[in-house]
Amino acid sequence: MHYRTLGRTGLKVSEIGFGAWGISGRQWIGAEDAASIRALQAARDAGVNFFDTALAYGDGHSEQLLARAFGKSSEVIIASKVPPKNLLWPAAPDSRLDEVFPRAYVMECLERSYRNLGREMDLFQFHVWNDSWAQQDEWRATVEAIRRSGRARFIGISINDHQPNNALRALATGLVDVVQVIYNIFDQSPDDELLPYCRQHNIGVIARVPFDEGALTGKIRPETVFPADDFRNQYFGGGRKEEVWDRVNRITRALGIAIEQMPETALRFCLSSPAVSTVIPGMRTPAHAQANAAASDHGPLAADQLAKLRPFRWEKNFYAEI
Repeated sequence: MHYRTLGRTGLKVSEIGFGAWGISGRQWIGAEDAASIRALQAARDAGVNFFDTALAYGDGHSEQLLARAFGKSSEVIIASKVPPKNLLWPAAPDSRLDEVFPRAYVMECLERSYRNLGREMDLFQFHVWNDSWAQQDEWRATVEAIRRSGRARFIGISINDHQPNNALRALATGLVDVVQVIYNIFDQSPDDELLPYCRQHNIGVIARVPFDEGALTGKIRPETVFPADDFRNQYFGGGRKEEVWDRVNRITRALGIAIEQMPETALRFCLSSPAVSTVIPGMRTPAHAQANAAASDHGPLAADQLAKLRPFRWEKNFYAEI
């Protein structure tokens, strides 16, 4: 495992982190606590030291599993998030700060996450964002209150899905240490403005959804069936499974790789950006953890491979189109 600096925080984080939504037991059907703890520990054994969770993941259950797996270990870096009070993901363009992140509510959630984890968080993130809030005194005061609380060391924003530029004004305030953004072979839009800005200003970048909810693993096929309550029934609704399968096969032909190499390729694509500090695929088994961690050993993709992947940029938002 290789490590990178998480922007100006100075934290040394594993190139492959652990996205802990999938172990929450909600939205992702089939997660079992015992298996989840084994996956967490296998990831740590493989060199993973960065774990990203949220209060909304199973109403704190994901945070509690991290506490069970690692206790107060200082060798583990933990990031969590405050959910929007109105429980709407993403934040709407006309949403108001006082209905999404009022200060008292944010501080209450901070305390709940602290109790769930049993320790200070290294990073506390706003789980949705509307960049019109960046200039509001109330938000700035909330950030300062978080810093004074002793519950979290650094502040981050988890940017709305497929809206990488919807945080640039917040970053310009100097109050945000880290951003988390969707970045993968299909959604390369952060390369346009966000990632160059973060690199120039030494802001940490967490790349999320590197597999595009499984599409880039090569395991989403036209015949794939998800459990009835699984959110992927919406994400891959309509003809999306067929379209994804076609695009993934075209990627393998362009690179001359086997379909089984897609997960590693997807992770290495993210790590090919020098702006990215860590990539956080979801993991639910020790085998997932070991395989994902191994991608770091192979390093970034070669320049010619990246050039072949650029045309696979896909301007889409599954939720908006279905």
